Amino acid sequence: MAKKQLEGIEKFNRVHPVTNALFTVLFALLALICIVPVIFVVIISFSSDTSIQQIGYSFTPQEWSLDAYRYLWNNREMIGRALLVSIVVTVGGTVLGLFLTTTMGYCLSRPNFKLKGFLTWVVFIPMIFSGGLVATYNVYTTVLHINNSLWVLILPMAVSSFNVVICKTFFRTTVPDSIIESAKIDGAPQLQIFFQIVLPISLPVLATIGLFLTFAYWNDWWLSLMYINDKNLFSLQAVLMSVEKNIEFLAQNASTMGVSAAEYAASMPRESMRMAMAVVIIFPIACAYPFFQKYFVSGLTIGAVKG
Repeated sequence: MAKKQLEGIEKFNRVHPVTNALFTVLFALLALICIVPVIFVVIISFSSDTSIQQIGYSFTPQEWSLDAYRYLWNNREMIGRALLVSIVVTVGGTVLGLFLTTTMGYCLSRPNFKLKGFLTWVVFIPMIFSGGLVATYNVYTTVLHINNSLWVLILPMAVSSFNVVICKTFFRTTVPDSIIESAKIDGAPQLQIFFQIVLPISLPVLATIGLFLTFAYWNDWWLSLMYINDKNLFSLQAVLMSVEKNIEFLAQNASTMGVSAAEYAASMPRESMRMAMAVVIIFPIACAYPFFQKYFVSGLTIGAVKG
């Protein structure tokens, strides 16, 4: 009887070969939709501007060229400095954001926390209403005086109401109250409970919030343009955007410049330069995803119980 029941369960869970083939084709198409544009951008970045002007964007350009990357290499000092700023801001902001977000989410998830109701509204209201650009600018520049520093690139995005709500929901639904109570009975303080018990079984939410923060910090350019006047503190995205604007300015005003300036503007790889800058921006952040993926897997298996 047990054998027949097991066979029935296996039959219920078995995927039909035709259905399996359809799902395989579907997922292959979805993977291509994600991968092909990236490959296309890389190919265009190695295409010459002459080829792009003649046949447009193509997977098989008439002429390959490294002019776009040579132009970036000639500005390697400025780009390298901006890359270092982006790395420091991304790593530091992600670590700080994870600490603040998880600690606040954990406090709001505890049923015996007295200020839970009030602080929940404090977290929820900014998801609907913003303080406004003028108010935030005055706070950062005239109250905190952190403009023209790395702090102004880190603090504004360190805590998000959306991320706090995700952490609160995860801790409330995933971390059993019995574990917390057992640790309290054993005499463990709250910080020890949080760092040694709660966080090790919360790796999925840590990886998720960390990924959100990493992408947000790495792709940010607005804070640099808004609060930074020192060119040595510009992020990579802000510097590359400035380079692109300079190229566009030279291209649009080449006729009003001298002969040498017009020739220089005409020789710059405008179209391939845009794609080369996209590759420079995408590559480091793409390397960060496998790091978070490892913690996704470990977080899903750390709470497994052997039968």
